[in-house]
Amino acid sequence: MPSELTGVALVTGGGRGIGADVARELARAGMRVAVSARTRAQVEAVAQEIDGLAIEADVSKQADVETMVEQTERELGPIDLLVANAGRNVREQRAWEVDPADWWNVFEVNVLGVYLCCRAVIPRMLERGGGRIVITGSGASYLPHSGSTAYSSSKAAVWRFGNVLAEQLEGRIPVFVISPGLVKTEMTKSAPDNAPWTPPELAPRLVRALASGRADALSGRYIHAEHDDIDDLIRRADEIRDRDLNAIRLQR
Repeated sequence: MPSELTGVALVTGGGRGIGADVARELARAGMRVAVSARTRAQVEAVAQEIDGLAIEADVSKQADVETMVEQTERELGPIDLLVANAGRNVREQRAWEVDPADWWNVFEVNVLGVYLCCRAVIPRMLERGGGRIVITGSGASYLPHSGSTAYSSSKAAVWRFGNVLAEQLEGRIPVFVISPGLVKTEMTKSAPDNAPWTPPELAPRLVRALASGRADALSGRYIHAEHDDIDDLIRRADEIRDRDLNAIRLQR
């Protein structure tokens, strides 16, 4: 694909896995990319590969997030795209046997971290007249037998947060919640080899499409990297809004 995007993207959780692949895809498309994570060596390796900016940050800490955003804008320019991707899981067989601090830290990273990142970039985007936000959700938020109470419930919260945030920002900043599918990463290494794996290139391609602005009419919708054809959704945007499709809702 030829370069087609401009501007600056900030990708959290960008040191490995899905985040690193998203950063690579956005850089190939022409964006200047800052990648952040808690492990400096990992983000430095990705940033060097894509000629981007490496930032060591813990998204669950407000001071780290504010410094991350300020450094990105100081060194690369105003942030046009936030990809709030940082996340973690905790292995559990029985929720009541998990250490409470470890269980809650999943929410601190997966939910509070998304909120803090959005909170830091939104005023800047509004002042400049726009931007886009992509939040990494998960099918664990609605699929049965998802395993971890901490991870599944945190991703359910992330979906609802992004959905309501999109309503608050309607007409100003599009917000998308995506499911990358089941991708082979460090977080999913315990899944069996015959699991329904999603090709790792699909989520980065979806983020690239969302960054282009072509899908802005789908703001607030839940989009699956493997099971949704983004070009088809764009063509059917009016129908999707009218019928309230691509949303996690109670149906009666």
